[in-house]
Amino acid sequence: MPALAREAWTFDAIGTTWSVEARDGFTEAARADVAAAIDGFDRAWSRFRGDSTVAALASGGDAPAPPDAEAMLSLYARLDDATDGAVNPLVGEALARLGYDAAYTLAPSSPRSAPRRWRELLTWHAGRLRLHEPATIDVGALGKGRLVDRVLEVLARHGVTDVVVDASGDMAVRGRTERVGLEHPYRPGAAIGIVEVTDAALCASAVTRRAWGDGLHHVLDARSGTPVRAYAATWAIAPTAMVADALATALFFDGGPALAADVGVEWVRMRTDGAVEWSPGSKAELFT
Repeated sequence: MPALAREAWTFDAIGTTWSVEARDGFTEAARADVAAAIDGFDRAWSRFRGDSTVAALASGGDAPAPPDAEAMLSLYARLDDATDGAVNPLVGEALARLGYDAAYTLAPSSPRSAPRRWRELLTWHAGRLRLHEPATIDVGALGKGRLVDRVLEVLARHGVTDVVVDASGDMAVRGRTERVGLEHPYRPGAAIGIVEVTDAALCASAVTRRAWGDGLHHVLDARSGTPVRAYAATWAIAPTAMVADALATALFFDGGPALAADVGVEWVRMRTDGAVEWSPGSKAELFT
């Protein structure tokens, strides 16, 4: 059967390349609303721009809570519990200390752990987001997935329901089935397997992405402020991209598989020694 025709739309946003493909294409109004949604999310949560809510709160204080605060920070609390504190939304300063700062200096200094008591320091109640002392919020563990979900919602309002949204590793599929390669973290262009995604999201994370210096990358253990070493790449499939993205992060740590089982997420992960592990219900076709 020939592949169905679709319109492809590619653009750059939040520091990565997006590819959105839809059977029926996109109106100009849909494109404009997607751009506005992405810009609004970036203005709220980016630690790389000086006019964001996150930047305004870095010295402490409060601000109107962005629309995604409750969903994202509540999920962070579950990640924190499951990983014994390894995943933490106040890890921004720890990333900056290793050189992954707002200016992308990539000049590391001594590691710093993130505040373990982040749920006392960062609160979200009655429409206000408050930091009770200076800290830098970083929602990288699940934020891009959340934004993929937001883009899907915008497109659905415009009647675009047969669509694939791919934000460079975090993708969601609606109205069709996609066969997706699980990219080998150490051999770009090669795959360790293939998985089919139908009306769901597949999110991936790898220590070879956003990597710099001597063994430095963006996946940190918040308890030590140092990059993880045991796992090289993770993949998670969930109904929403936010949950898939969150679990792809959690799977770098011991509590990840238990949380995935609790929320019904299928997964694959690869250790840095090349061994591959997967969930009991995983339907991925693995080559290794």
